Amino acid sequence: MNSDVRFFIAQFVEIFAELLIIAIFIRVILSWFRPVNASPGRFTLLIYEITEPLLRVIRKILPRTGMLDLSPIVAFIIIELFRYLIISLL
Repeated sequence: MNSDVRFFIAQFVEIFAELLIIAIFIRVILSWFRPVNASPGRFTLLIYEITEPLLRVIRKILPRTGMLDLSPIVAFIIIELFRYLIISLL
């Protein structure tokens, strides 16, 4: 594989992983400050649409922990592992 293609893939994986981590972090922060009866705004809906597919799968696998949702922490770990694996394979 050409070194330019490897560099492009590595950069893409880095940026994609960072954006996903930031989106999950924003979602966690938004969940702390969301009013109970308020409807979510466009930005909040966008963040939820980006992060929910990954977090939903993790929630199905993780055991219930009461009101504490550990899926974002597990998602951070999984994203970092995939990032490391893909970059090391290149």
